[in-house]
Amino acid sequence: MAGREADVRAEPEPVVEAAPGSGRGVLRAETLLVLALSLGASAVSALISFTGSLTKPGGLKDQAATLNGSYAPGRPWLDLAWQLFGIATALVPVLLVAHLLTREGAPGLRVLGLDRTRRAWDLGRGAVVAAGIGSAGLAFYLAARAGGFNLTVVPEALPDVWWKFPVLVLSAVQNSVVEEVIVLAYLLRRLDQLGWSPTGALVASSVLRGSYHLYQGIGGFLGNVVMGVVFVLAYRRWGRVGPLVVAHALLDIVAFGGYALLAGKVGWLPTP
Repeated sequence: MAGREADVRAEPEPVVEAAPGSGRGVLRAETLLVLALSLGASAVSALISFTGSLTKPGGLKDQAATLNGSYAPGRPWLDLAWQLFGIATALVPVLLVAHLLTREGAPGLRVLGLDRTRRAWDLGRGAVVAAGIGSAGLAFYLAARAGGFNLTVVPEALPDVWWKFPVLVLSAVQNSVVEEVIVLAYLLRRLDQLGWSPTGALVASSVLRGSYHLYQGIGGFLGNVVMGVVFVLAYRRWGRVGPLVVAHALLDIVAFGGYALLAGKVGWLPTP
């Protein structure tokens, strides 16, 4: 089995060197700025949100965290415009990362393994990862909420209009691309260039992933830290972020779409 995997795996992740003319100080500042414009800022926002939830009367499970809500209730076309605007602008930091990698002399996001050269391979590996994490993640969420460590997560609260499910799919893909490109592949590349140890980089990436999910509660934080560890190990092994983008997108599509179809119809799925 090990030999067979070696035949089909992606090309090894290239040796990471500092960009020509860029010292560690420049790379450190660049990394902090990218995070400040994206998931680093989300982590701070999540911490503030979680602090508010902790200090609010009542338990965490009696409060709700809505992931995809309406921006203009009762005005579906305006709501759609806001949804698409939000999705598009959230992807800008990914374009910035691609630009910075190109200036470094790398072939943009291809150096991270996000391209169309191994679509079937990426899809297959991603589906396997999603199946494993999805089942365990749902069980962990239900247990964490029952124990009072998590808010009730509402994956979607969109109106029942024709664009509901297409927007949920686009939102899932946007989440996966932003998170896996920035907090996984890009961050690991920069930390390697800055001389971090593999263990240190794994901890940093995983804790950051958990931090911007803290608005969901302690369960959301811990569950995503574990997911981060799995994703870092898989990325190091495969040298491609593509399968992890696929896995994350599938997880979110099932979570968003499943909630839309099942909320209020099955007793085991918590609702506000």
